[in-house]
Amino acid sequence: MNILCAGAHPDDAEFYAGGSMIRWAAAGHRVTAVSLTNGDAGHHEVPLPELAARRRAEALEAARRGGYEAVTWDVHDGELMPTLELRREMVRLIRRCRADVVLCHRPYDYHPDHRYTGVLVQDAAFMVTVPHVCPEEPALETNPVFLYMTDPFSREAPFQADLAVPIDSVDEAKWRLLDAMPSQFYEWLPWLEHRLDEVPPADAPEARFAWLRQFYGPVLDNMFAPHRPVLERIHGAAAAGVRRFEVFGVCGYGRSPNDGEMRALCLCGDRPA
Repeated sequence: MNILCAGAHPDDAEFYAGGSMIRWAAAGHRVTAVSLTNGDAGHHEVPLPELAARRRAEALEAARRGGYEAVTWDVHDGELMPTLELRREMVRLIRRCRADVVLCHRPYDYHPDHRYTGVLVQDAAFMVTVPHVCPEEPALETNPVFLYMTDPFSREAPFQADLAVPIDSVDEAKWRLLDAMPSQFYEWLPWLEHRLDEVPPADAPEARFAWLRQFYGPVLDNMFAPHRPVLERIHGAAAAGVRRFEVFGVCGYGRSPNDGEMRALCLCGDRPA
C-alpha cells in the first residue's frame, strides 16, 4: 500500500505514528510523512529561517533512519489555515502519492496547526476522486482510507481507536526517530516544560538518548494505554506480550478499510520486524 502520514509539524508523524511507519515500511509498503508547516516557530532561541532549514533536515534524517520518505511544506509554523489553495495542494499530494491510506490529526486539538491539518485532509477526502478538481494530477479511482492519529483531548469528541499496531519490535528505532530531531526533543519541548537544565549535553549522546526515553516514555504510554482493549480485540492472545503500541481511528470521510487492509495495517500475524 501507499501510506501518507500528514502531521502539522516536522515531528508529529514520528511522535504519534513513528513505530507504525517503521513497521509498515519494513513490511514493504511505501510510506511518506508530510509536515504541513516548516516548524519555524518551534524554538526559544533559533531564528525562524535557520530553524525551518534545521527542522527540514531533521525530518529527512528521521525518514532515513525509519526507511520512509519525508516532505515538508513551506508554511510558517502557527499560521496554517484551511485555505482553498492548501486544499488543492493536499489533493495533489494525495494523488501524487497514489495514497491508499492517509493519516492525520483530528480537528479537536490544542494546536491550531493540528486542527487545520485534520480539516485540510478531510476537505480533500472526496475531492481526490473528482477529475475536474486539480486536473493536472490524475484523480484517484478509489477513495483512500483516512485514519486519525490519537490525541488526549476528550471533552469535545473523544478519540475512538479502531486499529492497533504493536511496536515493541521497533521501540528503540522509534526513539531513534525522535533522537534525530534534537531541536524539538532535546531543546524546545524541554524548555517549554522548564526542564531544559535536565537534558544531558550533546557530547554525551547515550545519556541524552536514555533521558529522551525516560522523559517522553510516560507521555506516550499514558496516551496509548487507555486503548489496550482495542489491541486485545484485534490481536487476541498475542496482545498479552505487547508493551508498546500505536492506535488509529477510522475517519468517516473516506472509505472503510476492508479486512485485508485492516490485517495489513495492524500487522496481524506478522512476526516482529
